[in-house]
Amino acid sequence: MKKYIAGRILFVIPIMLILSIFTFGLTYLSPSDPVTLYYQSMGTKPDKEMVERKKEELGLNDPFLVQYGHWIEKVLHGDLGESYKYKTSVWSEMGKRLPNTLILTGATVFLTILFAVPLGILCAAYQNSFLDYLLRLISFLGVSMPSFWVGTLLMYAFGVRLHLLPIMGSGDLAHLILPAATLAFWMTSLYIRRLRGSALEEMNKDYMIGGMAKGFSRASIIMKQVLPNSLLSVITMFGLSIGSLLGGATIVETIFEWQGVGKMAVDAISLKDYPIIQGYVLWMAVIYVSINLIVDLLYQFLDPRIRLGGGKS
Repeated sequence: MKKYIAGRILFVIPIMLILSIFTFGLTYLSPSDPVTLYYQSMGTKPDKEMVERKKEELGLNDPFLVQYGHWIEKVLHGDLGESYKYKTSVWSEMGKRLPNTLILTGATVFLTILFAVPLGILCAAYQNSFLDYLLRLISFLGVSMPSFWVGTLLMYAFGVRLHLLPIMGSGDLAHLILPAATLAFWMTSLYIRRLRGSALEEMNKDYMIGGMAKGFSRASIIMKQVLPNSLLSVITMFGLSIGSLLGGATIVETIFEWQGVGKMAVDAISLKDYPIIQGYVLWMAVIYVSINLIVDLLYQFLDPRIRLGGGKS
């Protein structure tokens, strides 16, 4: 078990190295000149001599590997550079936006678990009933409709027509409801379908029949056996969904002007603020690699079959 954990952690190192090279390459291969963009962001129109002098000072005329080496050394010391637009460190800007993204992620995950788990199990328990067909129809619509369209409908209904909620901004509970509901609607629809399929698969196994033969109620077996086993199969997908949310749901954050890291990345792309873009891509890489590692380790602890199999090897 310890060897497996150590192996998975060591496996992360080459992945992060490759991703860091890709991240740095975004700026290196860009047709735009970062020095010119830097001066323009300060309202200065540089001449060719100023640009060349600054490039030499920053080491931008060095070969790719030399530049990458300087950059990765700074990254390892916690320095992601300075934003062209904000004139502050990338870490500082991400630090301002990250709490909003964490709040939105937490609210979305809470709503998803609150609705998806009971509704998915209900669909399986009452297979092919009117309730099952209704929930499957709603979940089909939920996964089919793009988030920006759902968000726009919610803004129009609750903000423009009913005047119940603010449609843009961030900072308080009222502003959180619509973006969280937009993201949760898609995720809930997705996990209702996934949980239903997993639960039906579990309910067709021998332990379900055996338990009922021993006198246990169907509801008791579903809650104590089917539900935990069904949740195991969605851990990986749920982990990736959380990773996506932590990276900032860019479309939803942009629509609702929610000041998270996703909105920051969209603004940086439009302004060609490469240090921010690099920091965001690196953040996304760390999040996804970390989530995958955590999910792998959780499987070892939650599923005895995998744990015992790993121990034999």
